[in-house]
Amino acid sequence: MTSRHLFAALVAGLLVVPLVPGLVYPIFVMKVMAYGLFACAFNLLLGFTGLVSFAHAAFLGTAGYVTGALMIRLGAHPLGVPVSFAAGVAAAALVGFAIGGLAIRRRGIYFAMITLALSQIVYFLAVQFRWTGGEDGLQGIPRGTLLGFVDLSSDTAMYYVALALFVAGFLFIHRVVHSPFGQILQAVRDNEARAVSLGYDASRFQLLAFVLSAAVAGYAGALKALVFGLVSLNDVSLHTSTEVVLMTLLGGVGTLVGPLVGAALVVGLQNYLATIGDLVTVVIGLIFILCVSFFRRGVVGEWLHWRQRRAARTAPPSPRSSPVAEAA
Repeated sequence: MTSRHLFAALVAGLLVVPLVPGLVYPIFVMKVMAYGLFACAFNLLLGFTGLVSFAHAAFLGTAGYVTGALMIRLGAHPLGVPVSFAAGVAAAALVGFAIGGLAIRRRGIYFAMITLALSQIVYFLAVQFRWTGGEDGLQGIPRGTLLGFVDLSSDTAMYYVALALFVAGFLFIHRVVHSPFGQILQAVRDNEARAVSLGYDASRFQLLAFVLSAAVAGYAGALKALVFGLVSLNDVSLHTSTEVVLMTLLGGVGTLVGPLVGAALVVGLQNYLATIGDLVTVVIGLIFILCVSFFRRGVVGEWLHWRQRRAARTAPPSPRSSPVAEAA
């Protein structure tokens, strides 16, 4: 079963969630979808470009704030939802271009630390600006009516719109990874000096990947703002930036479906273990230690590796390497 089959099975299961209300709460599933896209955005940078960023919460939160602020003003307009959503994604991409343009000149730990510092500046601005609500954040963001026909105040309607956005976002990432551009990114990741010797401008490709990753993270932030009607300082905090790293590592770096699994694990643990308070972070930490110790490729990564090894063992020997062929 390939990643495509896994994703198709996942979507088929998600389609029936509102039809079985006792199985799982649709709001929880929408949260998983939003954070799943967020983790996929980070994986696009880490797994396929090799860059570690601690600024992705800035992109998530920026898009959420812009989308929420515009929805408060344009929520009653038929085009309020698409305009606000697109503006949030564009704002995240612009912040990504600004941060990436400064950080991409460095490599390794220096790159990561620059993204961390610039992300903290975004956090400071979110506290200071009036339109962000400061420490209170933006509350009571209306969902509006999509194109004047679909009332998103209904959880069922919002769920299927969120599912459509989730599928579109994942397919976009899949297309990027499997495009010639994605192959160049992986070549730069594996051997930057060789890619440069072949005539590729490594910094330019890495910056474009950073902006795309920021845009997809903003896509997830805009979706989250619409679903919950709330944007808080936690969305732009360092905690969220480190949390997405955990999601990606748990699911499997460099796999397409892995970040979705990692996001489901982390969000699920936070939701169902909320009664134990701060101890939930200890539980997640222990799971992370176990994963790093015994599942270094992540849950999905280890499963794919096991399938490859099994296929290699069960594959019949090629005629050229068989004893009969050698004797002939």
